Amino acid sequence: MTKIRRLVLDVLKPHQPNALDFASALADIGSDYHVILTVTEVDKKTESTMVTIEGADIHFDNIKAIIEKMGGSVHSIDEVEVYGAEPT
Repeated sequence: MTKIRRLVLDVLKPHQPNALDFASALADIGSDYHVILTVTEVDKKTESTMVTIEGADIHFDNIKAIIEKMGGSVHSIDEVEVYGAEPT
Protein backbone atom coordinates (compact mmCIF):
# COMPACT_ATOMS: atom_id res chain seq x y z
CA MET A 1 0.00 0.00 0.00
CA THR A 2 1.33 3.47 -0.84
CA LYS A 3 2.02 6.06 1.81
CA ILE A 4 1.74 9.82 1.45
CA ARG A 5 4.81 11.47 2.99
CA ARG A 6 4.31 15.10 1.89
CA LEU A 7 1.21 16.99 0.85
CA VAL A 8 0.86 20.62 -0.25
CA LEU A 9 -2.69 21.95 -0.30
CA ASP A 10 -4.23 25.22 -1.46
CA VAL A 11 -6.76 25.90 1.31
CA LEU A 12 -9.30 28.68 1.75
CA LYS A 13 -10.07 29.25 5.44
CA PRO A 14 -12.04 31.75 7.51
CA HIS A 15 -10.09 34.21 9.69
CA GLN A 16 -11.05 32.16 12.75
CA PRO A 17 -9.52 29.87 13.77
CA ASN A 18 -6.31 31.80 13.23
CA ALA A 19 -3.36 30.34 11.32
CA LEU A 20 -1.66 29.00 14.46
CA ASP A 21 -4.75 27.20 15.75
CA PHE A 22 -5.59 25.92 12.25
CA ALA A 23 -2.10 24.47 11.72
CA SER A 24 -2.01 23.03 15.24
CA ALA A 25 -5.32 21.21 14.69
CA LEU A 26 -3.92 19.66 11.51
CA ALA A 27 -0.67 18.66 13.24
CA ASP A 28 -2.62 16.97 16.03
CA ILE A 29 -4.18 14.49 13.58
CA GLY A 30 -0.96 12.49 13.24
CA SER A 31 1.63 11.81 15.90
CA ASP A 32 4.48 12.79 13.56
CA TYR A 33 2.79 15.41 11.36
CA HIS A 34 4.85 18.52 10.62
CA VAL A 35 2.65 21.36 9.32
CA ILE A 36 3.71 24.59 7.63
CA LEU A 37 0.93 27.07 6.86
CA THR A 38 1.60 30.15 4.73
CA VAL A 39 -1.05 32.83 4.31
CA THR A 40 -0.90 33.98 0.68
CA GLU A 41 -3.87 36.35 0.52
CA VAL A 42 -6.31 37.96 2.96
CA ASP A 43 -9.83 39.00 2.04
CA LYS A 44 -12.60 40.50 4.15
CA LYS A 45 -13.83 37.14 5.47
CA THR A 46 -11.24 34.56 4.36
CA GLU A 47 -7.56 33.75 4.00
CA SER A 48 -5.97 31.84 1.13
CA THR A 49 -3.25 29.56 2.46
CA MET A 50 -0.72 27.01 1.32
CA VAL A 51 -0.61 24.13 3.79
CA THR A 52 2.34 21.73 3.72
CA ILE A 53 2.03 18.55 5.75
CA GLU A 54 4.86 16.04 6.20
CA GLY A 55 4.69 12.72 8.00
CA ALA A 56 5.32 9.00 7.65
CA ASP A 57 1.78 8.13 6.54
CA ILE A 58 -0.55 11.10 5.91
CA HIS A 59 -4.27 10.35 5.65
CA PHE A 60 -5.74 12.87 3.21
CA ASP A 61 -9.38 12.11 4.08
CA ASN A 62 -8.73 12.92 7.76
CA ILE A 63 -6.93 16.14 6.83
CA LYS A 64 -9.75 17.22 4.52
CA ALA A 65 -12.39 16.43 7.17
CA ILE A 66 -10.66 18.59 9.81
CA ILE A 67 -10.19 21.45 7.34
CA GLU A 68 -13.91 21.36 6.51
CA LYS A 69 -14.87 21.08 10.21
CA MET A 70 -12.95 24.33 10.83
CA GLY A 71 -14.84 26.05 8.00
CA GLY A 72 -12.17 25.73 5.32
CA SER A 73 -12.10 24.09 1.91
CA VAL A 74 -9.39 22.39 -0.11
CA HIS A 75 -9.08 24.16 -3.46
CA SER A 76 -6.41 21.86 -4.86
CA ILE A 77 -3.65 19.39 -4.13
CA ASP A 78 -0.61 21.26 -5.43
CA GLU A 79 2.10 18.76 -4.57
CA VAL A 80 2.25 15.23 -3.24
CA GLU A 81 5.08 12.87 -2.36
CA VAL A 82 4.08 9.22 -2.25
CA TYR A 83 6.11 6.11 -1.46
CA GLY A 84 5.14 2.67 -2.73
CA ALA A 85 4.74 -0.36 -0.56
CA GLU A 86 7.85 -2.27 0.36
CA PRO A 87 8.15 -5.51 -1.60
CA THR A 88 7.23 -8.64 0.28
